[in-house]
Amino acid sequence: MNGIFRTTVFMGATAVALIGSPALSQENDTVTIALRVAVNTLDPHMTASVGSDLSVLSHIYPALILRGPDLKLQPALAESWEMTDPTTWRFKLKSGAHFANGEKLDAAAVKWNLDRVRDDAVGARIAAWFELVSEVTAIDETTVEVKTSSPYPALADQLSMFLLLPPEWAKTHNPANETMSGGPYVVKENVPGDHITLAANPDYWGPKPEFETVIFRTIPESAARTAALEAGEVDLITGVPATEIKRINERGAAEAGAIDSIRMMLGKFNHQKAPMENLKLRQAINYAIDKEGIAQAIFDGNATVANCQLLTPAYFGYNPDLKPYPYDPEKAQELLAESGVDLSQPIEIEIPVGTYLQGEEVTQVIASQLQEVGLNVKITEIEFGAFMNKQLKARDLAQIAVQGLAWPTIDADGMLTMFAPGNVYDYWNNAEFGALLDKGRASVDPEERKKIYADATKLMCEEAGALFLYAQPATYGISKRISWQSRGDDWVRAFDMTLRN
Repeated sequence: MNGIFRTTVFMGATAVALIGSPALSQENDTVTIALRVAVNTLDPHMTASVGSDLSVLSHIYPALILRGPDLKLQPALAESWEMTDPTTWRFKLKSGAHFANGEKLDAAAVKWNLDRVRDDAVGARIAAWFELVSEVTAIDETTVEVKTSSPYPALADQLSMFLLLPPEWAKTHNPANETMSGGPYVVKENVPGDHITLAANPDYWGPKPEFETVIFRTIPESAARTAALEAGEVDLITGVPATEIKRINERGAAEAGAIDSIRMMLGKFNHQKAPMENLKLRQAINYAIDKEGIAQAIFDGNATVANCQLLTPAYFGYNPDLKPYPYDPEKAQELLAESGVDLSQPIEIEIPVGTYLQGEEVTQVIASQLQEVGLNVKITEIEFGAFMNKQLKARDLAQIAVQGLAWPTIDADGMLTMFAPGNVYDYWNNAEFGALLDKGRASVDPEERKKIYADATKLMCEEAGALFLYAQPATYGISKRISWQSRGDDWVRAFDMTLRN
């Protein structure tokens, strides 16, 4: 491999850090969840990583709204919510909610959190989620009003990912490496990069949690996660290689399965680096890749090929009329000849290691098939944190970056906006596409929005805005003592689990 990067991220401990993994109990009051990557921050406003950081922090900090295992919104701190006019939302909160230090979890606390995340001086990682929010008002102790600069029909969905810090506590503590619970659990022990142990919060204002203790263990290697599951050391693992699902079920010590996730895998084109500005080249790349072959050979048929768009059928705004680029190497070679591109110049494909299910294998196939049609390709493997810095801060992605994108609002607005001009994720800068998204965001009529997003996804398909690949399978293994409904949006939460029998 070429240009391999490796970095290490260290995080301060919340409690006393002890050497070694915790003793793992199979008692009914403990559940253990394996994470594929380490938790990088304890500040919920500084991360958008649902499958690790936010999943853990959702046990510690409350949300206004939760998305349940059925992917539907359900009340949490907010008992109810409504859009009172196209640019105004009103949330009614439960009374009596509080943080473990006694601070009130009231309308003033909600306002402080929304103001904090929108403060440029804070530099919140998730500030873009709330760019349309113009004003937040605490009407009374249990009523919050949110004004937006234009209609934001997906605001309630977005708030299902937004966790609340205690305002007074945060003035004198660093939320990046300390916690003050307002949720069902408190941090008992944190060994960065190894495990985080949570204990039930005795002062929690909500329902009593199912488990007294929740342990999150960081186990990056898939084989090690599977071994831990079958040994009874962990109760839930994700990111199981698709070819292992059948073997786990046959061995019988645990159960495994897969469903489509809301994460779409793609080759993200950097249109700002030659020769990716060439339309015929981008179309040729889409024809050159055997997506169905990848789905069958690498994922044992558990991956669904993308219909020439970023959205999966679970998203509001999915376009059912689009069809995938067929696998046609001859057509790809014709387009390359017409493109006028110098085929001897190298094209770099970047892949963050250990991040996407069998992503390195997929990247090898992509590189091989592009070489078969005449392109000069090299692969760069890069650590995920370095990849994100390269993408968002340095603005220096390779010509093609294999990555998976998801937006847990499960709404086209959030997902497609990552390719809108001016967005920190965008490397396309297509003004017509951006104008369509602005139009969709300005409407609160669901049918009108669907038509607009149909036009936007069609445009992106025709312009080959990306290499459209497949919906990443949400694969998992679960111990036989736990009941858990598989879900495709990356959340892994103990309060979604129950003991069997």
